Amino acid sequence: MTVQEAVNKLDELELKEFALGHAMGILSYDGATAAPKKSYIPRGKTMGCLAGEAYKLTTDKSAVAILDTLRSHADELDDNTIRRLELREKNLKEMRAVPIEQYVEYTELMNEADSAWHEAKEKSDYAIFEPYLRRVIDFTKLFAEKVNPDIAPYDYCLDKYEEGLTMQKAEAFFSALRERIVPLIARVGAAEAPDESVAKVLFPIEKQRALSDILMDKLGLPRDRCAIGETEHPFTTNFTPDDVRITTHYHEKAFLSSMYSVIHEGGHALYELGVDPKFSFTCLSGGVTMGIHESQSRFFENIVGRSRGFIDNLYPDLVRLCPEIGKYSAQDIYRAANKAQPSLIRTEADEVTYPLHIMVRYEMEKKMINGEVNTAELPEMWNAYYKEYLGVTVPNDREGILQDSHWSGAGIGYFPSYALGSAYGAQYLAKMREEMDFDAVVASGDLAPIRAWLGEKIWQYGSSKSPEWILKNALGAPFDPGYYLDYLENKMKDVYGI
Repeated sequence: MTVQEAVNKLDELELKEFALGHAMGILSYDGATAAPKKSYIPRGKTMGCLAGEAYKLTTDKSAVAILDTLRSHADELDDNTIRRLELREKNLKEMRAVPIEQYVEYTELMNEADSAWHEAKEKSDYAIFEPYLRRVIDFTKLFAEKVNPDIAPYDYCLDKYEEGLTMQKAEAFFSALRERIVPLIARVGAAEAPDESVAKVLFPIEKQRALSDILMDKLGLPRDRCAIGETEHPFTTNFTPDDVRITTHYHEKAFLSSMYSVIHEGGHALYELGVDPKFSFTCLSGGVTMGIHESQSRFFENIVGRSRGFIDNLYPDLVRLCPEIGKYSAQDIYRAANKAQPSLIRTEADEVTYPLHIMVRYEMEKKMINGEVNTAELPEMWNAYYKEYLGVTVPNDREGILQDSHWSGAGIGYFPSYALGSAYGAQYLAKMREEMDFDAVVASGDLAPIRAWLGEKIWQYGSSKSPEWILKNALGAPFDPGYYLDYLENKMKDVYGI
């Protein structure tokens, strides 16, 4: 097989893999948005069959022969093909870790666990979900042991979502955050809190759906390539730059919840929509790591969406859709949207206390994977951590251990990406300010210059570059969480006058 023949065969192989993944992704999206509850049973069988075909396709000797040919001619390959080779070899190692029967079982478990999580959250009954979580943890430990037995199991989990991340690096990062965030929370707690009554006005759901359309337009999301659905826990699903799906949820007396969910998921979508189409149908399409992905969503949600300029620009639309908001000023909304106070729900948390929610999950996941706690004890541990870290009492499972969907999808190791992403975003902001009048751009309502900056520095590359390369390209300097901490302190100074 010549090098060119191997590349052509790789293109054919990855197109087939994409087709199978596309089908499974559509089934998963449908299951989380529109499908009837009991549909998880046939959906699981279908996804199991598709996963089995994907396993055979990826691990077949002809697929391995392609990699062998490319590896033996590595000096003849361009950078993109070398990157494809690296990613495929890593994926092959993962899939070969278990036999096909276990891989299919694992896929079916993800479907069943998601359904059990939805039911458990609806009924606020962790016991419904606990047997599935136990199996998810067992599978995670099995993969860690088989794929990379030379490293700590939780390091394997972290690296899966943020390439190169280890517990040592994560703990240094979290330690830096604690040093300044804990006293900042104390100063904020001693100051007069903003009036948040505007956030609780009755905002009809149909009007909130109209607001979602306005937000998508302001973000620059093309509606012929990006759709929005409704679900219990908002998420984004991406297939190619021509098909990205975001979701949100609506609460009549909490319009900011949906508003910031749309902006957050819209940030994810913008990243995927901005990937160079030449990478479509290959393993180079899509964001490079979840930390960099979350840096896009958290950047748009918080740095853009919670800014004075953005809220000032959006204010006339809010009043038009919900006249009662006219009793309040844009400044009132700005302060309410940036109120900092320890709370129960991660997705509703303010920017300052948000990292503490991530630290709770990080500490729990380490113990889960290291076998220091069994699944039956997790709610008690969760509640204790929330009391210790945030000083709040968890009233029930729904608002406690069942609030996030990640563990039902085996997303153990994912959560630190949110905190890292927030910190990356603050450093993007500092760099952008060197090149544009960021506040004026946001206040204008035309975010095109911001999208162009991120598109040039990050989005276009998809997974064709390493995360280290992407960060260096965007930041022009080593990553420094100090930018994030400065940003938080300046924001609280503006909101609270401290």
